[in-house]
Amino acid sequence: MRKKYIPGFLFFLTLLLAFSAEAQTAVISLEESKSLALENNKKILAARYNIEAAGNAYEAAKLNNLPSFNASLMGLHVGKPLSSLLPAALVNAGVDVQQPIYVGGKLKLGKEVTGKLVEISKGQKRMTESEVLLAVESAYWQTVQVKEKIKLAEKYREMLLVLQRDLQHSFDAGLIYKNDLLRVEVSLNEAELNLSKARDGLALSTLNLAQLIGQPGNTDLVISDTVGGSFQQLQPVGLGNMADSRPEIEVLKKIIDAEQLQTRLIKADMKPAIGIGVSGIGAAGKHINFANGNNLMTTYYAAVNLSVPIFDWGKNKKKASEQESKIKASQMQLDETKEMVNLQIQQAYLQLNHSVRKISLSGLSLKQAEENLRLANDRYEAGTIVVKDVQEAQAIWQNAYSSLIDAQVEYKINDAVYRKVTGVIQ
Repeated sequence: MRKKYIPGFLFFLTLLLAFSAEAQTAVISLEESKSLALENNKKILAARYNIEAAGNAYEAAKLNNLPSFNASLMGLHVGKPLSSLLPAALVNAGVDVQQPIYVGGKLKLGKEVTGKLVEISKGQKRMTESEVLLAVESAYWQTVQVKEKIKLAEKYREMLLVLQRDLQHSFDAGLIYKNDLLRVEVSLNEAELNLSKARDGLALSTLNLAQLIGQPGNTDLVISDTVGGSFQQLQPVGLGNMADSRPEIEVLKKIIDAEQLQTRLIKADMKPAIGIGVSGIGAAGKHINFANGNNLMTTYYAAVNLSVPIFDWGKNKKKASEQESKIKASQMQLDETKEMVNLQIQQAYLQLNHSVRKISLSGLSLKQAEENLRLANDRYEAGTIVVKDVQEAQAIWQNAYSSLIDAQVEYKINDAVYRKVTGVIQ
């Protein structure tokens, strides 16, 4: 009586395992992949910490114009002959307050320099984000490419299986020779091997994508997109100021600004500096107060300090000249980077439009290959061609289909490259 409940239990267990496997599999889109990368990619996280560090340095620089307070405590024991002048044991405590009044503008300049470093860190983060997003899009579409190649390999294998079954029947009936059947079986073995390689490639490309989006080792990602869609050709556009939207250009401009501020800091070292300080002192020891002989003494003193640079053998002047040369070198680097960016934009524009033409020609070749395969199958059934001709038509169809997949994925990646070099990838 208990045995008849076992099939129901097994059915329930099968459903539970299937549900668990489905729950562990994550279907992910391109936009979700990029969103995860922006949140979890380690390079982007490192860039965020750099911004945080620069921000803390800026906040610290803002506090440099405030007074500083320092406390000290010292215990002292002296022997002869000092004990005739000082108590043998005494405790001394002090509090110092220092306030800069004028230091040649270095406090303000220091704050501006650290502010520029914050802006540079933010620009470097945008650079990192654009590089990571391009890597994610490339990895995503490469994964789609492998997935489509697996579908193609399965279709091709199915064609060969159908042909093998037909040939097996013909061979069993004594209508064909063994070598016709063996030729197809060899092709079928090769198709199985290619399918296995494609599946391994899918696992590796999935691991690569998972690492980029902050999920290293996750092999359960399932790509939701295909290589379909519209493939539009770009209209001719002037380069204009397109390079200015690149974060690399913004960073270089900020670096030049920071170096100019650094020059002003060096020149500020040549100016006078004024500061004031107040110190309070308390001491305890036997007869420490030499005014009245008490064991406790408290006092204070205030000081104004003026420092005027007179002669440093031209060291600061040389430093300023060195900084000016660095600024000129950075300006040359900025100009060259703009030229290289414009070249990258033009190259990406041409590559993207070339991909459009490639897709068009590959699509036409696939249609011709499909018609060729249909005619080959019809003629084979009519007995006017041999198996080898059908296999050749199938191979031509597979290559044409594969070329179309490659062209479409190439367009997707080139489109991402174009958006990256124009500074609009997001």
